Amino acid sequence: MPPICGFVFVVSHRCKRQLTLDTQRIQVWQDRETGLQWQCQSPGKMTWHDAQVYAKALNLSGHNDWRLPSAAELESLLDRSRYRPEMREAVPFRDLRSYWSSTTFAENTDNAWIVMFDGAYILSYSKKNIYQVRCVRGEPRFRKESLSCQK
Repeated sequence: MPPICGFVFVVSHRCKRQLTLDTQRIQVWQDRETGLQWQCQSPGKMTWHDAQVYAKALNLSGHNDWRLPSAAELESLLDRSRYRPEMREAVPFRDLRSYWSSTTFAENTDNAWIVMFDGAYILSYSKKNIYQVRCVRGEPRFRKESLSCQK
């Protein structure tokens, strides 16, 4: 069973009961692969500018240094070893939504990169559009330019 925002549950084969978890109370997941901490619950959809304001004001689990993830940080949640990439098994908030990154599209600064987890697409769209938001904190343990969305 994959970890649920920092918790790993081992269930004995003798245990016949279904475990239910209150994931609404679990706020932060520590990604052991990248070292980043991720907000577990998305606040929903908003414009890129509203997402920036939201991230700067976020105070979660005693930390106030949250930010929008870069396109490379969002892409790090994908398992690129698969023919059709999807979120890595370790990621507890696996969904197929599209999320804003902090990365502005260099050729048109009115756009920013989003990661569409349904199909693992990385595309640029107008910052006025509305997409999901999930904040992150920390410095990643990978070279940001090593992933496909960076030049």
